[in-house]
Amino acid sequence: MDERQALSAFAALAQEHRLRIVRHLVTAGPDGLAAGVLANAIGVSTSNLSFHLKELDRSGLIEARRDGRSIIYSAVYPALSGLIEFLMRDCCQGRPEVCAPAVAALSACCNPTGETAHV
Repeated sequence: MDERQALSAFAALAQEHRLRIVRHLVTAGPDGLAAGVLANAIGVSTSNLSFHLKELDRSGLIEARRDGRSIIYSAVYPALSGLIEFLMRDCCQGRPEVCAPAVAALSACCNPTGETAHV
């Protein structure tokens, strides 16, 4: 991820509904969520949700697919990982203890079976 992509992703996440959407989609896993379910979970109208989903899609953090009459949205995990990597790439500067808390926090979110904890 380059700086331009990171700026786009951060701009998309710099709004409370969009941040909630991404967190819900991360929790939902690769199967994603239908737009109506997501709107109810976030507490916004479907038209308002659509506006936010477009911004997140444009930033590359989420993707949509059609399943019958529904549109299913899911997180783009490589993009989210790339954003975290972008932030942490230069953090240690030869001192791993600087990044240790962030690495520990990321490690703690996964249980031994490989499933992620719910947000």
